[in-house]
Order: sequence, then structure tokens, then C-alpha cells
Amino acid sequence: MVIYFGADHRGFPLKEKLKAALQSQGYEIADMGATALDPADDYADFAAAVGRKVSLAADQSRGVLVCGSGAGVDFTANKFPRVRSFLGITPDQVYDARHDDDVNVLCISANVIDENTAQKMLETFLATPFKGEERHRRRLMKVAQVEEEVRGMQ
Repeated sequence: MVIYFGADHRGFPLKEKLKAALQSQGYEIADMGATALDPADDYADFAAAVGRKVSLAADQSRGVLVCGSGAGVDFTANKFPRVRSFLGITPDQVYDARHDDDVNVLCISANVIDENTAQKMLETFLATPFKGEERHRRRLMKVAQVEEEVRGMQ
């Protein structure tokens, strides 16, 4: 499984630390940017790059996005089909989102979440399987139907 990382200037330092931790554990990482600290960059560029990659291989990849609030990268990534992005708050909430909703992109607020909590959230995100109960699958099918409806409106 490939884990795609992306962050703007506000999330860049935290992204680099999280990415290094996963690389040292042997995970396959792809950095979609930023690759250098640039105060003029825009979160949408990196969130779209990660969203696009996860959309193309939603069952074989995950995404991790970091910006100041986490909101910008979250709503950008969610524009792509098959992407279920969410803004992580606590490791317990991340567990529920993976376990019940099969989320595939974790967004983190660099302004609010400290490095230790972010690391725990990331570990939980990668270790937690989707439970796959009928009620959860049914709900995800409804979300997929909404996605199709929206695409038809464009």
C-alpha cells in the first residue's frame, strides 16, 4: 500500500516528521509536495495531487494531508471520486472513521494537533481495518450514489 503525503507551508514541518517516521518503519511513501518550505504555496495544489492518486487506487492507497486548519486540504481531497477524506481530531475519532467509514485520507491541522498526537492518529489510521458490517457498507453505498448524482449534475 502506498501512502501519499501532501502539505502546504503551514503543514510542511509536521508532514516531514510524520513521513520520516513511516519511512523508518518501511512504509512505501510518495510525497506529492510541498517538497520545500514555501510561504507562497497553496494547500489546494497538494491536496488535489493526493486526492487524485488515492482516487485512482482507493483500495490500494491512503493519503495524509496537513495544512494549518486541516479544512482546506480536507474539502479539496473530497472533490475526487472514491476519496473519503476527513479531518482527524483524536486517535479515537480516527479509529471510528477507519473502522466504520473506511476513510482513506487523513487530514491534520498543524495549528491544533501536536506532533505526538498526530503520530498516534497516523498509526491508528494505518493500523485500523474497515469492519465492513452491512450497515456500514449500506451507508457507504448511499454516499457513492450521492457522488454519482453530483457527477451527473456537472
